[in-house]
Amino acid sequence: MNAPYTPPSVWSWNKDSGGRFANINRPIAGATHDKDLPVGRHPLQLYSLATPNGVKVTVMLEELLALGHQGAEYDAWLIRINEGQQFGSGFVAVNPNSKIPALLDRSGPAPVRVFESGAILMYLAEKFGGAFMPAGGAARAECLSWVFWQMGAAPYLGGGFGHFYAYAPSKIEYAIDRFAMETKRQLDVLDRRLAESPYLAGDDYTIADMAVWPWYGTLVKGQLYESGEFLQVQEYTNVLRWTDQIAKRPAVQRGRMVNRTWGQPASQLHERHEASDFDTQTQDKLAPAS
Repeated sequence: MNAPYTPPSVWSWNKDSGGRFANINRPIAGATHDKDLPVGRHPLQLYSLATPNGVKVTVMLEELLALGHQGAEYDAWLIRINEGQQFGSGFVAVNPNSKIPALLDRSGPAPVRVFESGAILMYLAEKFGGAFMPAGGAARAECLSWVFWQMGAAPYLGGGFGHFYAYAPSKIEYAIDRFAMETKRQLDVLDRRLAESPYLAGDDYTIADMAVWPWYGTLVKGQLYESGEFLQVQEYTNVLRWTDQIAKRPAVQRGRMVNRTWGQPASQLHERHEASDFDTQTQDKLAPAS
């Protein structure tokens, strides 16, 4: 058993703190190196990785294109966060928080930067005539409430449960119990809501579902942190119904491939610049088995 920890009077940065992401964690902001971002030919430039937060935005963009919004064509550039690419000067200029995803809209007279995945979803919905977001009243309030629920809830799942269960250098019973309890409570919140409504905001699929699905849909399928058995995710039958329904959408299937660098090679589209890239530029096409 580890000796009890007594916090010092003044905290200092210990670079040897360990954990899977110790090499990129630091207590200060700003760029660590000069690096311009690439720019493609489309108005929307996305700099991202297919983590749950990144998938939210690529799903939204693919859904917009599926609706016929040609102005939603985009270039998706891969940001390898494990290598610290989010600390390049160009990326920090788009997102001073150095987190993916980050969006640059070059369709107007001056580029507009948008960071934080929830803000990007809302920005795109409003830019394209209120797509996937109710126009007003109770339906809009419900939609935005679930979007912001996800923004507040997911750090307990990812930075809390996921970190201590899967990534921390040692297992701490108190921390794992604390965040497992909260994660299961959140799943119960979703399950109760989805018992009374097909989608989170009501009868229609919205940005609320796009925000929540990459995190909690993946979790209840046992694909996040290899924690399915530990959390007994099969208990949340309404969430499972919902996540399976969303996973069948062609735009969702495309969106989850973009900027993905793990899994089957056919599921990885490291960069996306044209719709045809899904047929020609996945890793199985670029690096066929010998």
